[in-house]
Amino acid sequence: MKQTVNFYDFERAFSCSQYKDNFTYDGLRALFSYLEQYEEDCREEIELDVCAICCDFTEYENLVEFQDNFSGRFDSIADIQDETTVIMVDGDAFIIQNF
Repeated sequence: MKQTVNFYDFERAFSCSQYKDNFTYDGLRALFSYLEQYEEDCREEIELDVCAICCDFTEYENLVEFQDNFSGRFDSIADIQDETTVIMVDGDAFIIQNF
């Protein structure tokens, strides 16, 4: 049994879970848009599994925060995009698909 969710449902699923602090509101909006586009492009439905999404994606406030986690291995967003999917959020914030 499947249920179609809108952004409100998506955001509520996160805010009512133990993962409520994994993404900012703007990050959730960007991630939701990305996942919707992925479904459309691949013609594949994605299950709303908050835990799995949190395991697959991480939001960073800026490149410096990301570099701290990866020992400065990446010099730019473009370098990260060579390795994985990057979803821009706003300003300097972005989400990566974990690798």
